[in-house]
Amino acid sequence: MNHNIRFEIFDRLRSENPHPKTELHYSSVFELLIAVLLSAQATDVSVNLATDKLYKIANTPKQILELGEENLKQYIKTIGLFNSKAANTIKTCKALIDNHNGEVPNTREALEALPGVGRKTANVVLNTYFKQPVMAVDTHIFRVANRTKIAKGKDVREVEDRLIKFIPKEFLLDAHHWMILHGRYTCTARKPKCGSCLIEDLCEFKEKIVD
Repeated sequence: MNHNIRFEIFDRLRSENPHPKTELHYSSVFELLIAVLLSAQATDVSVNLATDKLYKIANTPKQILELGEENLKQYIKTIGLFNSKAANTIKTCKALIDNHNGEVPNTREALEALPGVGRKTANVVLNTYFKQPVMAVDTHIFRVANRTKIAKGKDVREVEDRLIKFIPKEFLLDAHHWMILHGRYTCTARKPKCGSCLIEDLCEFKEKIVD
């Protein structure tokens, strides 16, 4: 795939959705961080159902620490891996208070040092809240990047690096959200909706499904 085709793909995605946003509910960078931490191997819908209730009771590091791990579990028990996520959330809240005056840091290194926060979670926070042109590659983006041939890669990091390299700079800030939404609703895993796809004629997927 060449530069002109990639440009046209993202130009169309931008025209359809000029201001893409995450589907996670949040009103502060801390709420976003915790929501993303909870979203690993879980749907945004399930996370929102839990955090909509949790954040009414506790939505700062101090308040969640005071809530305690066992009580926190009661709010997030419908989310997969809730036991380990509760433990990491409590540890992260403590680290934020001890090391960052209760504030969420805006560097990858500091974010990745937080318990339960890996590269993908850090990238989501950096991109979504701090507006840094980084790429958080989840299963949807990994699939879309490889299937369309926008950026082929054997693993998540290779796809991330190639997306950063190949996506035209003017689209890079919003590319994460365009690609994740495209993968979630159009370029789905089992049966992609190629017949109604905005970029079907530009995509290099050889097994297109056109109903």
